[in-house]
Amino acid sequence: MLSELLVMFTRRRTWAMLAAIALIPILLAVAVYLSSDRLAPGEGPPFVDRVTQNGLFTGFAAMLLAMPLFLPLTVSVVSGDTIAGEAGLGTLRYLLIAPVGRLRLLVVKYLGTLAFVLAGTFTLMLAGALIGWILFPTGPITLLSGDVIGLGEGLGRMALVALYTTVSMTGMLAIGLFISTLTTIPVGAMTGVLIASGVSQILDNLPQLSIIHEWLFTHYWLDFADILRQPIELSSFGSNALLQLGYIALFGALAYGRFSTKDVLS
Repeated sequence: MLSELLVMFTRRRTWAMLAAIALIPILLAVAVYLSSDRLAPGEGPPFVDRVTQNGLFTGFAAMLLAMPLFLPLTVSVVSGDTIAGEAGLGTLRYLLIAPVGRLRLLVVKYLGTLAFVLAGTFTLMLAGALIGWILFPTGPITLLSGDVIGLGEGLGRMALVALYTTVSMTGMLAIGLFISTLTTIPVGAMTGVLIASGVSQILDNLPQLSIIHEWLFTHYWLDFADILRQPIELSSFGSNALLQLGYIALFGALAYGRFSTKDVLS
């Protein structure tokens, strides 16, 4: 596991993606700061109208903007590259020569991608907190429920949002792991994962298909707003976690079934 983390976090690509993630709240905060217009409460994208009132909302607003496309894009890159990348480079056969089972290899690859997502979500929130503190007033936070919490607890809520988002990505990571076992072309696997995310989000926005909405892995992605209430509403977090576990079990099993029977040495 340590070697996988070293490989993941010594790649220039990984640090480039983390830097790009950090730019999201920075660009948002600078745009709001330089704008001569101030949004009235409730106007514009969620939380953006609160950024000028409290800089910590920069992280929350940036997470909402990043969830539909940019975070899934980075997740598709790392998850689609797990097995297909090794096969494309010809290094997969050398990994399998070592006395390591294929199931363990899949688990280690999955946990490596999960570590990247965790680093990415915390990078976004920390960059949001920092740039918000630099450009805007920062202090006690007025929650969506109207309650006021201190700065320390507000930073704790930011950490919870990062954890919630990480959990939201776990199902997509499992889908990416499975697709990655189907091909030796990393770009193809990455594209397949991103398409799966886009299709799920489109279906989730069609009211005619409301019967399947709660089964789509993207359905609870934006429900971290419940963390910004007092007390914290945990029902959406629980539903999200159970849904993602279902996707992990299903696509993890499919990935193992494919990987354990495929002649990866050819």
